[in-house]
Amino acid sequence: MTQTIHPVILCGGSGTRLWPLSRKAFPKQFIPLIGDKSLLQLTLERVAKLTEGQGKSAKPAITCVASEAHRFLVADVATQAGLQVQQILEPQAKNTAAAMALAALSVEPETQLLFCPADHHIPDATQFAAMVQGAAPAAQAGQLVTFGVLPSHPSTAYGYIQKAQAKPEGGFAVARFVEKPNAELALELLASGQYLWNAGIFLMKAQSLLQALEQHAPDILANCRQAMAGAQQDALFTRPDAAAFAACRSQSIDYAVMEQASNVVVFPFAGIWSDVGSWNAVADLAPAQAEGNRSGGDVAQAHHLKSVNTYIHAGGQRPVVALGTHDLLIIDTPDALLVADAAHAEAVKEVVAKLEALDASQAVQHRRVARPWGWYDSIDMGPRHQVKRIMVKPGASLSLQMHHHRAEHWVVVSGTAEITNGAKVMVLTENQSTYIPLGEVHRLANPGKVPLEIIEVQSGSYLGEDDIVRFEDSYGRG
Repeated sequence: MTQTIHPVILCGGSGTRLWPLSRKAFPKQFIPLIGDKSLLQLTLERVAKLTEGQGKSAKPAITCVASEAHRFLVADVATQAGLQVQQILEPQAKNTAAAMALAALSVEPETQLLFCPADHHIPDATQFAAMVQGAAPAAQAGQLVTFGVLPSHPSTAYGYIQKAQAKPEGGFAVARFVEKPNAELALELLASGQYLWNAGIFLMKAQSLLQALEQHAPDILANCRQAMAGAQQDALFTRPDAAAFAACRSQSIDYAVMEQASNVVVFPFAGIWSDVGSWNAVADLAPAQAEGNRSGGDVAQAHHLKSVNTYIHAGGQRPVVALGTHDLLIIDTPDALLVADAAHAEAVKEVVAKLEALDASQAVQHRRVARPWGWYDSIDMGPRHQVKRIMVKPGASLSLQMHHHRAEHWVVVSGTAEITNGAKVMVLTENQSTYIPLGEVHRLANPGKVPLEIIEVQSGSYLGEDDIVRFEDSYGRG
């Protein structure tokens, strides 16, 4: 009999090794890296195949564990995938053990939970589903199932799992886990034929996970129980108690449970898999051109001249040219440029740490910033002015607000704008404009069925995003 499986997508990664395209406020799982789809959308579509035919439930068949700051990004991606998901919103990041505990505490004890990172690329969804369903009997018997990928080369970017004897329910017992090895050890592990790459994907009953946490990490479980006992439910959002969750220590599920438990089994996966964890991994997803060159992003803007083994990710706003280069990664975005030796791809996170120490906004935020109502792009800035391009989704609106230090001029580029300007409410269309005086209460809304785009020119003594007083807001912001 086919087991009922409830997928849980772990959406908490910051993706710093894919800077400058991935940033903490808009990490890699939300970026359209594969065609026009994000890794999260592809993950949701992949696991949705496992929920087909399981019948209707009062709650969505898929759960995402995400940060409060990313809740509307997750909801947008789920809409793009044609799915509805329940979100458990972590007040702060506490690694995978706590995230998985929250999910296990939110379902019935006998529920089989499939835990998947949001940022992996597995192109064959049918083969993936077959692998998971093949491991379901072992999970039903109380085993903690992990999945290992058959290695194709001696990678130093992944952890490894050593197989032991075959198990009656399928899979193999686990002899040991190995941290990311150096090149020499990686070659030995590959040559032995006993090791698999650690994919970070797990299948287990909720009660099996909770029992393992009780035995090996009781403090994490206790903090998560307390956080979920005080959780607030808001439609599809579950918010654990922040104070209780803050007391929880941060540890991965591998360290907290998997490396200590005796009932762990590993199932090999022979399909294509990548954790898309570095720019080298992203480059490998693109087709090779002459001399081993590859292109991503707006490929029409990427140009190789006398270059070898060079990857260009073009941002689309200007041509990017590599002339006479060897083994380089060139990543262009509107406000930051990365040029790196391919051999140092794993060290990109050190660049982010350096920029954060310098308090550079590019370490965390893109020039184009996602908002629950749409997005804005800061296209020009000076000492007393800022110019933004703003998009508002159909039916969405910004908060009713005012500013103490700036006035604003709005020009409608496309769509229909409903504007509250003090006591006056007006409707403006393409090429029409209005002026919002300093200190005036105002709101921008899109009553139409197509996206609204405006150009906003701010002027004043202070232009920071914190100069805002909200009177009404549809998104629960203060």
